[in-house]
Amino acid sequence: MIRSRNLFAAATVALGLPAAAQEIGSDYPTIARADYVLGCMAANGQSRAVLERCSCSIDHIATVLSYERYVEAETMLRTLQVGGERVAAMRGSAQHNAIVNDLRRAQAEADLVCF
Repeated sequence: MIRSRNLFAAATVALGLPAAAQEIGSDYPTIARADYVLGCMAANGQSRAVLERCSCSIDHIATVLSYERYVEAETMLRTLQVGGERVAAMRGSAQHNAIVNDLRRAQAEADLVCF
């Protein structure tokens, strides 16, 4: 494990990636990236070009948001789809708005970069 981290660090330094981006983006599990890409492709089309754009999109989001923050935002967005009295109370909270806005901002940046 240590050796693979060292190889990863050496490769990212050689590519000139900022250290913060290396750390933030590296904590997204493959299944989370795949789930995002599949959802993105379902919304945008099933072509090779869309696959590349959707992959670019989650890679960009991973450089902006930690995986923990991404999961929080996704969970809140999914909860809002359910509706109901308890969800209405969550919808208006400042914490909820900040977390969801972070994800929406990251997605908007990714759209500009990748699409």
